[in-house]
Amino acid sequence: MPQYQANNNFGTVSSISVEALGQPGQRTFRLLLQAGEASACLWLEKEQVQQLAIYIQEISEDLMGNRPAEDREASEAPWPGGNVSLEFKVESLSLGHDSASNAFLFLAHDRESPDDDPADLSFWVTLEMARDLSKEALEVCASGRPRCFLCGQPINPEGHVCVRSNGHQSLQP
Repeated sequence: MPQYQANNNFGTVSSISVEALGQPGQRTFRLLLQAGEASACLWLEKEQVQQLAIYIQEISEDLMGNRPAEDREASEAPWPGGNVSLEFKVESLSLGHDSASNAFLFLAHDRESPDDDPADLSFWVTLEMARDLSKEALEVCASGRPRCFLCGQPINPEGHVCVRSNGHQSLQP
């Protein structure tokens, strides 16, 4: 895996989860992670959560086709430091897979950081944890508003006037 720089390096996390807060149509999404005494809350857009889940799923499926996918020795030791708590809105989230350790490297950049700064947070996730995260993320994203079968736009609780029906049909959830 190529070298990378980060202001905070949590090493291999002990837990990671995704959750959505609020009512469908007004939800906010976040990744919660724990590494030793350190924790982070990373606020994401729904599209970022979906793309993260899809990427992990594609890599996992590719690994299953090539050889047995299993967790190996971690790329980095877990966080050796003390109690640190980070929280920020993610501008960009880079994700890579290291075949030697069969783990995923996450690099998160804060919206407030300049573009040329190193990542604000880096951490590693085992293959098994990444698969669980992917499944959880897809379920969380799918639990929102239903999609219109004609145009693919979300259907609000009060209904949806579909542009593909030329506004002649109001669809209810």
